[in-house]
Amino acid sequence: MKQNKQFFISEPLKSLTKHYKSSTGRNNKGRITAWHRGGGHAKLYRNIDLKRTHTQGIVVGLEYDPNRSAFLARVFNPDTKNHAYIIAPSKIKKGDIIRSNSTRNGLQNGHSKTLNHIMTGTLIHNLSVFPGENGKILRAPGACGLILKRTKRLAKVRLKSGQFRWFDIKTIATNGVVSNSDSRFNKLYKAGQSRWLGRRPTVRGVAMNPVDHPHGGGEGKTSGGRPSVTPWGKPTKGKPTKSFRVKPKPNVKI
Repeated sequence: MKQNKQFFISEPLKSLTKHYKSSTGRNNKGRITAWHRGGGHAKLYRNIDLKRTHTQGIVVGLEYDPNRSAFLARVFNPDTKNHAYIIAPSKIKKGDIIRSNSTRNGLQNGHSKTLNHIMTGTLIHNLSVFPGENGKILRAPGACGLILKRTKRLAKVRLKSGQFRWFDIKTIATNGVVSNSDSRFNKLYKAGQSRWLGRRPTVRGVAMNPVDHPHGGGEGKTSGGRPSVTPWGKPTKGKPTKSFRVKPKPNVKI
């Protein structure tokens, strides 16, 4: 569901942003280890509260974040006069009340609670793996998990991938679904938009020279001439990526 544009704030808070230098896919020796990265518009990192243990207040508005596809919600606490950023859930709007580490039962959108205070059958996001850690799971646009059952110590959650996992009952999650679920339908209308995002062009191996790729070279449009491999000669299709240990056969004497 698209968010209403009248709730958006154009400029981020200076106190909650910081500059960082992108690695452009290079390691500490300057060698490219992740291809097709580089360039792009300058970005500021927003300090987001992912633990959700103290942030509470009134939603001032929504903001665009260049570092993720989901929107951010700016929360103002009138008691401490402080602002904070949280990952915005869908259907949140200006003037809503946000509480963290709440003990209230119910379906309060955007409220963070421990799993023992969230009813089964509730949609959640920003789920932490262990108690006291940042939320690391279910943070993508439109992502949500479903609490299926609880015991005295554990809670069973169905993740977006369909996987079922058990989490400690003291881990914190947030009610609702992550905002901007339609981001996957965004279309880039020219190559320059991809460069603005820091993505460099991808070149096919068959279009290269033999010195650059095993598929390169040949007269005309040669389609490789061998099974698909990486630039370093490792097979990319039909070979298992997980190594299975073969158990030795017992020595049975007849």
